[in-house]
Amino acid sequence: QVQLVESGGGLVQAGGSLRLSCAASGRAFSSAVMGWFRQAPGKEREFVAAISRNGIITTYADSVKGRFTISRDNTKNTVALQMNSVKPEDTAVFYCAAAMDAYGSPTYSRLQYYGYWGQGTQVTVSS
Repeated sequence: QVQLVESGGGLVQAGGSLRLSCAASGRAFSSAVMGWFRQAPGKEREFVAAISRNGIITTYADSVKGRFTISRDNTKNTVALQMNSVKPEDTAVFYCAAAMDAYGSPTYSRLQYYGYWGQGTQVTVSS
């Protein structure tokens, strides 16, 4: 089992910055591909960013590329999402997720590959 707890959400003005954190406990954190997803009201949960097990390879959704940065610290069992130049359309509940199985690539954007999820943290961007 892997337990994930997100923190750092809140209200931010458009153009501002916010840093989300996810603390993991349980099975070997360094064995998991980690991802961030988000879900806006009335919309499906969507991929935001993912980071490989060793932290070297990252993948981003086109909508956040150049604005968001995912990182991980395998010594502290944490993964972070630095959000810069936020926009009102970034408003959503953000979820941290872990994928323990191997699917042939260093990172995954498919929601179905992630077997462990946090409870989510709300991010609201005001215009």
